[in-house]
Amino acid sequence: MGSADSKLNFRKAVIQLTTKTQPVEATDDAFWDQFWADTATSVQDVFALVPAAEIRAVREESPSNLATLCYKAVEKLVQGAESGCHSEKEKQIVLNCSRLLTRVLPYIFEDPDWRGFFWSTVPGAGRAGGEEEDENARPLAESLLLAIADLLFCPDFTVQSHRRSTVDSAEDVHSLDSCEYIWEAGVGFAHSPQPNYIHDVNRMELLKLLLTCFSEAMYLPPAPDSGGTNPWVQFFCSTENRHALPLFTSLLNTVCAYDPVGYGIPYNHLLFSDYREPLVEEAAQVLIVTLDHDSATSASPTVDGTTTGTAMDDTDPPGPENLFVNYLSRIHREEDFQFILKGIARLLSNPLLQTYLPNSTKKIQFHQELLVLFWKLCDFNKKFLFFVLKSSDVLDILVPILYFLNDARADHSRFGLMHIGVFILLLLSGERNFGVRLNKPYSVRVPMDIPVFTGTHADLLIVVFHKIITSGHQRLQPLFDCLLTIVVNVSPYLKSLSMVAANKLLHLLEAFSTTWFLFSAAQNHHLVFFLLEAFNNIIQYQFDGNSNLVYAIIRKRSVFHQLANLPTDPPAIHKALQRRRRAPEPLSRTGSQEGASMEGSRPAAPAEPGTLKTSLVATPGIDKLTEKSQVSEDGTLRSLEPTSQQSLSDGSPAMEEPDQAWREQRRLSSASASGQWSPTSEWVLSWKSKLPLQTIMRLLQVLVPQVEKICIDKGLTDESEILRFLQHGTLVGLLPVPHPILIRKYQANSGTAMWFRTYMWGVIYLRNVDPPVWYDTDVKLFEIQRV
Repeated sequence: MGSADSKLNFRKAVIQLTTKTQPVEATDDAFWDQFWADTATSVQDVFALVPAAEIRAVREESPSNLATLCYKAVEKLVQGAESGCHSEKEKQIVLNCSRLLTRVLPYIFEDPDWRGFFWSTVPGAGRAGGEEEDENARPLAESLLLAIADLLFCPDFTVQSHRRSTVDSAEDVHSLDSCEYIWEAGVGFAHSPQPNYIHDVNRMELLKLLLTCFSEAMYLPPAPDSGGTNPWVQFFCSTENRHALPLFTSLLNTVCAYDPVGYGIPYNHLLFSDYREPLVEEAAQVLIVTLDHDSATSASPTVDGTTTGTAMDDTDPPGPENLFVNYLSRIHREEDFQFILKGIARLLSNPLLQTYLPNSTKKIQFHQELLVLFWKLCDFNKKFLFFVLKSSDVLDILVPILYFLNDARADHSRFGLMHIGVFILLLLSGERNFGVRLNKPYSVRVPMDIPVFTGTHADLLIVVFHKIITSGHQRLQPLFDCLLTIVVNVSPYLKSLSMVAANKLLHLLEAFSTTWFLFSAAQNHHLVFFLLEAFNNIIQYQFDGNSNLVYAIIRKRSVFHQLANLPTDPPAIHKALQRRRRAPEPLSRTGSQEGASMEGSRPAAPAEPGTLKTSLVATPGIDKLTEKSQVSEDGTLRSLEPTSQQSLSDGSPAMEEPDQAWREQRRLSSASASGQWSPTSEWVLSWKSKLPLQTIMRLLQVLVPQVEKICIDKGLTDESEILRFLQHGTLVGLLPVPHPILIRKYQANSGTAMWFRTYMWGVIYLRNVDPPVWYDTDVKLFEIQRV
């Protein structure tokens, strides 16, 4: 039968279904088989031939028929899984049913009355003898998920058969050890199967259906306390699924082994179509959804120890009940970590390669999913995090993230990308090794729209952060705290900042310490505290190599004097705020010598009009996002959180953390009748007295006269002479006692877990356009907005 006839017959069946007012018996195979037995329709056909309006009409007007359709389609998948799909016809039926379910499920989820349907055991009306079902009947959802899992390891359908002779009966589905059929070499599996286009396509269809099952989460509004687990994910990732380990490993290895370059030959992708990419993308999406687990709130019930392969570490206490999270947290072999890190770094760097030899490699689009995966790895597996920071390989993750941050800074449809990039850097910056690694010289020249500089990866980070703050979208301001916290966390380890980076930091201080900026919002002065803390760390712990920064501080000394003499009387505050009304632009580029941007770079572009974006929930403030720790003499960290109240009384400069002041701000600043915030003298005094200016004032007191003397003696305006003097100068014994180093480490919390959930599903929603699985359905987790 030709494909046109096939489509016509399928469409006829759909019309019959939508026009029948009476329930059709489940036993009426002649009717139901029209949907899957005789047709060969692609998933795109199914979407075109089953319009949304008709699915909704059947749901409202003949619910029992929709119920039977779902039940029969699941039954066919279960039969296919049981029989092992030997004939072409069986394979076709399985694919048709999975496409049909992918089409229909979102419309079941969008209606609250239907949501329990898949979790009920009696599968809807019209089924002969439904009442006599035995007690142990599984809910429809469980049967569906187990069938998908079996089908993903079905020889000659989704995996290579191991049987040599065709005479021999095919492998028995029930005795098959799916660990021998893992899709790709990598973690816990050494054998790389022959690539097979048909198997990849079949896996992809089944993964698309699996992702659609999991997507019920999109139809529930974001609840602040929703540690609520997704029942579909919970069941699929439990010990009920005997394929959990091989499937987790298959997904992870498929993603991390993928090389879009075309086996190292430039332009190869133009000759061979790459059918692997859609599978890799689907695998990445399924993987991050199965790992959606709120580590802040979850208890860790025990897991049957027998499920672990050798690749997983058995020494740790049993992890969470979600086996995918459990396995991920227990990967421990160096070679596995190396494989994962290299794979993710290779894929994240792919869009950057484009810029050297345009079109030489296939440009991948799933970098956001990769960043979520990397985040999950670091968050759930501390051994992986330490491995990443153990060598300079971490820089292969850092550079692409900085590239994405810089590229997306003006585009508000890419806010989610900005946030996840900053979150990852915040997580990494809590570890001393990250700061140390940043001292490696930056020689790769990825074309980026930033000033040219010669220096280290620390310089690159500071220059990009400066660019985001001064020329990013104005709605990025909530991220400034995070960006500067990262700078503070790495500052004690930065051996030598370039002049470009030093000037950028002082330009930020200059911009943030203008009176109208300080007085115009309750939180703005935090930014000044962060910058002063970073300067103090560098002066106290890395003075020797940082003559560029010291010189920049001397040149801009007036900024520090202005801060020390900040006016606190009401008329001055009022006057500063008046000035603001005349100068709305918060951070101009003036005062920062931009210099030419790198060759080959394109300026960061705003969102194209009409671009779709999904809304995000608010992220927690920096005080909720991080927890303070003090670095001891031996380099170990001591948390300051619950007990920091006592240590504040000892008056050591490090403890001059304006924490209480921050809590008292609201009390001290008056909210005027209009609800507009307005600063008071008491409020300014409450934090002005805590500005950590002692170290810098002492440095200026000692060095400024010496520098002025050189200038007078030599009649110099030449920087190099002054820099040489500063390089050999020393302040030993002249500065205040070094303060303890304070690190603000990321801490897991349900606020970020909820943010990740909405961000991740938003990405999946927008990226699945062919077929458009969720478009025009009534999702509740986020809003879809047009730019």
